Parts: sequence; structure tokens; C-alpha cells
Amino acid sequence: MVSLTTPVCDFGWKAVEFNLPGIDGRHYTLKDAMGPNGLLVMFICNHCPYVKAIRPRLVRDLTELKEKHGIHAIAIMSNDPAEYAEDSFDNMKVVSESFGFSFPYVLDETQDVAKSYGAVCTPDFFGFNRNFELQYRGRFDESRKETAPEGVRRDLFEAMKEIAETQKGPAEQIPSMGCSIKWK
Repeated sequence: MVSLTTPVCDFGWKAVEFNLPGIDGRHYTLKDAMGPNGLLVMFICNHCPYVKAIRPRLVRDLTELKEKHGIHAIAIMSNDPAEYAEDSFDNMKVVSESFGFSFPYVLDETQDVAKSYGAVCTPDFFGFNRNFELQYRGRFDESRKETAPEGVRRDLFEAMKEIAETQKGPAEQIPSMGCSIKWK
């Protein structure tokens, strides 16, 4: 398992369109996923310890961002499930249901979407304003392979809340860290 960090936010970079199958039987596009005040596009998977360490808090924060701030989210799984069976489409359904995902969980089987976004690891977060302009490319919080203690700064939550209120992301951002995407 290779740990990588994400590049610095390229403010204003325009989100790339996609059309991906969700675990609920629907297909989702970028426009379908957008909320009234912005969108978080995240690349996650089921097996990664960095993702596992944040899942309960991620669900909590994304539910609050949607309900109180008009920020929607979509989770994209781009790993090659042949390398990690835990990342299969059927297991995506199990993980979503067991953690109560309040956002679409979709499969990027060709890995074209991950490549077009320049995603490098799981988790990799891309926070867009309502004009589809990138405003955040940073970490969730201090968690790594273990969950950070309660009360740490909620980096992603605070950044997305700022985007909802001002349509601009914070100037200071700490890169996300995670497992490398498992390319075919």
C-alpha cells in the first residue's frame, strides 16, 4: 500500500463532466450531483484504512453540509476491484448501507473520471462552488490510518461551509493523504 498526498488546490479549475452508475441503479452526472451552493466530489473506496478512519465523521459532516448549507456530495470509487475484492460494486452497496451514506456512491469502472480529475489517492476531495470552480483540494481532518481525536479541526467541513457562504475556498489548505488509487 503506497501512501500519497494530493497536489495543491488549483483554484478555479473547472469540474469535468461524468456519467457514472450508482449503487442505487441510477446514473449520475456532474449536474445531477450539484447542490445549490456547491459540490464535493470525492474519490473513496471500501478497503482503504484512511477512508475507514473517517467514514462515520464523513457521513455526519456531509449530511450537515447538505441540510444546512446546500452543499451536495458524490463519492466515486475508481479502484480496480480485481486487485481488491472489497472494492467491488456489491461491496460498495454494503458499505453505503451500513454507514448510511446520504450521497450517491458511483463506480468509475474505466477510471477515466479519476484520471480526468487528477485523483491520486483515497480519499481525494475536490470542493467546487456552484459555478463548478475548484475551491478546495485538502484533507478531511487530522485523521490518517487511525481516526483523529474528537474535537480536531474539521478542515473539509469548514472549507465547504466557507464555499457555501462565499463561493470561495480557504487560502490555506492541508493536502489529503491516503492510499494510492489502484490503477488497472
